[in-house]
Amino acid sequence: MAQGRKDNRGRALRKGESYRASTKRYSYSYTDPFGNRKFIYAKDLAKLREREDKLKRDQLDGLDIYVAGHATVNDVFDRYISMKYELKETTRSNYIYMYNRFVRESFGMKKIGEVKYSDVKQFYYYLLNEVGIQANTADTIHTILHPTFELAVKDDVIRKNPTNGVMAEIKKKAGKNKGIRNALTRDQQSAFMDYVANSPVYCRWWTVLTVLLGTGCRVGEFIGLRWEDIDTEKREISINHNIVNVRKLDINETSGKMSLEVSTPKTETGIRIIPMLDSVYDAFMMEYEEQKETGFNTTIIDGYTGFIFQNRTGNILNQQNINDAIRRIIADYNYDEQIRAKKEKRLPIMLPNFSCHHLRHTFCTRLCEVESNPKVIMEIMGHKDIQTTMNIYAEAQSELKKQTMNNLSSEWNKILESDPRKAENVPDSNEEN
Repeated sequence: MAQGRKDNRGRALRKGESYRASTKRYSYSYTDPFGNRKFIYAKDLAKLREREDKLKRDQLDGLDIYVAGHATVNDVFDRYISMKYELKETTRSNYIYMYNRFVRESFGMKKIGEVKYSDVKQFYYYLLNEVGIQANTADTIHTILHPTFELAVKDDVIRKNPTNGVMAEIKKKAGKNKGIRNALTRDQQSAFMDYVANSPVYCRWWTVLTVLLGTGCRVGEFIGLRWEDIDTEKREISINHNIVNVRKLDINETSGKMSLEVSTPKTETGIRIIPMLDSVYDAFMMEYEEQKETGFNTTIIDGYTGFIFQNRTGNILNQQNINDAIRRIIADYNYDEQIRAKKEKRLPIMLPNFSCHHLRHTFCTRLCEVESNPKVIMEIMGHKDIQTTMNIYAEAQSELKKQTMNNLSSEWNKILESDPRKAENVPDSNEEN
């Protein structure tokens, strides 16, 4: 420990300086621009202070470069992310990971004052068309870059934000449905769940998939469900936390150690109560009875225990576990369905490739088909804003209108094909009485 505010020779130490008698070393502690506590060391106080002065000059020089507009996009992003104290650790880690992976070694090396609107647009198209990222990944990158440039605008380093309007134009050209996760149709949903329920190989996944499909939970919310979150008397599910995989990254890293943590839901509206469908209630009861025989989950994460769902080793499930199972189920179902349909001389009901998040979208679509109040849908789904709900609602209603018109078309043809004049004892109106 530091021996007071003086060294062994009685010299007064400055703020941040300390002296350890056991090692006869001086140290100086400071906080870097990214909020990390750092130390520099020396065996001589004069040498330590030389290093302190150099450190301070370097920090001021960096500021001069920034203000003069000679900083790179990387420099400004590093400054921006270091000041986002309100970000959740999961969000911060994800932003840093995405930036380092797709931006830092290419676009990030451009000088902030030289970047134009067309440069940003060209970079986004490069990521979409050449790198092959998905539209939602491009959205995330834009979510990082836009406020980075906005910081430079507010600091009078640049006059205009060159990212303004870029993603809106790209989305408009790509089409409004670009990147939408389509829901399963009713026939596909029924076929998928029937196959799981009756499969000797995949029936163990029935409870997991039933709860996912019957609640619309996000995967992290589902994985984090505990028995104490389930009220079987009121038949309600309390969504009040989720499990997240946090990647511990330094500012320049593109990989890091992953660890499970408990976090609050993605949005404030994510804290909600979901009423249970009968099938969901049955799934929980089946799971509980089975675990009374096989044992309950003993995993502890940030003090949370009693998690409902577990893998074969007794640990909690993760998104990859579920998606791998869905992928195998789809492959086996489609193979079997083609054979069955051929034998029964009918068209097969094929399943598309989808992930566990599509089950949330499917639940929301079914909900939109029976509920006309978007506010109710928004609260059950835990959407951040009503626009997300309205987009899915509009899509669901569009499909309903098509189905309604198809049903009407069938009935319409029956009416046209029928001739009431041919019915027994019904005279032709043109015949004389």
